Amino acid sequence: MSHFSLHKGKSPEIQAFPHLIEFSRKKIQQVLPNSMPVKENQGLRIVFILEGKFEWIVDNQSITVYPNDAVLVFPKQKFGGVKEIWDVGLVLSITINPRFFSEEGELILGDWSGISDAEQRLIGKLCSLNTKPVLQNFKLVGEVLLKIQNEIVSNELGFKTRINHLVDELLIGIARQMSKQDNQRRDFSQTFQKIDHILRENLAHPWTVEEMAVIVGLGTTAFTEKVKSYSGFSPLNYLINLRISEAIRLLKTTKISLTDIALDTGFYSSQHFSTTFKKLTGYTPGHFRRIPPQP
Repeated sequence: MSHFSLHKGKSPEIQAFPHLIEFSRKKIQQVLPNSMPVKENQGLRIVFILEGKFEWIVDNQSITVYPNDAVLVFPKQKFGGVKEIWDVGLVLSITINPRFFSEEGELILGDWSGISDAEQRLIGKLCSLNTKPVLQNFKLVGEVLLKIQNEIVSNELGFKTRINHLVDELLIGIARQMSKQDNQRRDFSQTFQKIDHILRENLAHPWTVEEMAVIVGLGTTAFTEKVKSYSGFSPLNYLINLRISEAIRLLKTTKISLTDIALDTGFYSSQHFSTTFKKLTGYTPGHFRRIPPQP
């Protein structure tokens, strides 16, 4: 099962769970304009990255997330894509509708939850004090969400009780992680940061994997594995995403010709640029440029 989206009031699969606003498994294979506008979030949303690299805005913070990262978006916070688009990848998402949640940290989940009132208040307080929406390399979230997905799909005896227990497990695990997150920040590889900076500054260069690897002093195999572990993409696919991202910016903010944009972002011809751009976005560059901004 690669893609599904269940929503409160529309999907019978979650009708038995009034505290669930949505549960989805979203596979994004093409970059579509205006597909992820920044808007106010409803409920407590938890998103887990299975594949890909995503650039989002959460509560006016710009974040970049990678496979095995989880993102927390609290009620009334702004959430959306930095460029208001879904990047290519695969994510799991659940949105919980607590009975009460305040900015001061008061949390009441509802009768469905087995978490004590005192522990709910503690979880709420941790949420209110949390200023970092990303739980980095936190695989537990993905494991629990996959179990919830299996319970929804199988619909076996006791699935309602099991799902409620799993949501409790998810919230407890996240609260524990938040309490020690400051000491568990991801140690981003200086190697990855270096090559990312060099590529962004020299998109017009006809890069090869071998050349990238030489710059950072690694063999091609080790370099490829390192880039994929941090970005979710092979080096060349990562480079293509950087080029398309810059092309999108130029198309929307400048009047530079399509040919010049193609050459400036490293495509060897206008046709190559157009073909690659359409493959990833579903639009030709010219059509994309004419799409009016979303009001």
